[in-house]
Amino acid sequence: MHASLLLSASIALLGLIISYLLSQSISKPVTALSKAAQQVGKGDLTSVIKNRANDEIGMLTRAFNAMVADLAKAQHELNNTNATLFSTNRSLNNALDDLKATQAQLVQSEKMASLGELTAGIAHEIQNPLNFVNNFSEVNEELIDELVDEIGKGNVEEVKFIANDIRQNLDKINHHGKRADAIVKSMLQHSRQTKGIKEPTDINALCDEYLRLSFHGLRAKDKSFNADFKTAFDESIGKTNIVPQDIGRVLLNLFNNAFYAVMEREKAEGEGQKALNPTPSTLLLKYEPMVSVKTKKLNGNIEIRVTDNGPGISHDIIDKIFQPFFTTKPTGSGTGLGLSLAYDIITKEHNGTIKAESKEGEGTVFVILLPNV
Repeated sequence: MHASLLLSASIALLGLIISYLLSQSISKPVTALSKAAQQVGKGDLTSVIKNRANDEIGMLTRAFNAMVADLAKAQHELNNTNATLFSTNRSLNNALDDLKATQAQLVQSEKMASLGELTAGIAHEIQNPLNFVNNFSEVNEELIDELVDEIGKGNVEEVKFIANDIRQNLDKINHHGKRADAIVKSMLQHSRQTKGIKEPTDINALCDEYLRLSFHGLRAKDKSFNADFKTAFDESIGKTNIVPQDIGRVLLNLFNNAFYAVMEREKAEGEGQKALNPTPSTLLLKYEPMVSVKTKKLNGNIEIRVTDNGPGISHDIIDKIFQPFFTTKPTGSGTGLGLSLAYDIITKEHNGTIKAESKEGEGTVFVILLPNV
């Protein structure tokens, strides 16, 4: 009986010892794995579990350690990639800032280049009112001398007549002086770097002024150049809110391009006529360069059409002409920014549209639509 109880107690104790040992060999590494997993979940990838056993728990531990090592490596590579991306992004931002600054400088250079194009035309246009001012001033000097003589003679009626002439001449001097002043102000506005302010502007007068400035500017540069130009203005348009110096810049570019086109065609046809040894009958078909500008009210908009009978623009490139730095002119004859700048002024600053229509051998027309506000 006692022997049986002792055996049972021994077996029970042995079972407890085995259970304890099994518990320690399983629960301790599992607990370590659990704690390590929690640390990894918090972002700590430095945890390493020591377990060299060859059982399933040991294999799981080694797999866990390998996974953490891979995660640590991936995080290190990710950090390096993020640092590289940050540096690249900073470099790109600096490059973008430099590009914007360069673009602003190029735009201003184009504006100043267009001012240079205006200079000869302005010199011609301003000379006319100044001539009038000088002439009427000289006439008034003579009239004042006559007035003094007539006052001495007591001829009241003649004094009144001469005084009236002097007044009329002074009105003319004032008118032409204001015209010269307007031309100078237009030139100063054209050279401004700051963003212009929209103001009520007579589109017809603006078109007429820049057409003449463009023509006389080209004539001053090339005495052999000549072309006819005509206008057809819709007088019902009135005034509309635009930035006059910017729209003037657009018009100047279009007029310069139009006159350049007809000048090139005239040269080409002149060379062709020489090669053919023209007869009187062929001379009757001589090319006559023509540039025209037309304005019109159209569905709540103002339409401006600038037309030339030059050589036209190829269908292959007409869609590219508003792209920056694209030009059909020979190297050194154009910056390729004029039409790009014109496109931005019309579409972005004035919410309008601009397009080109052309047929090779017949000419080109640029059509601008501006909101009539």
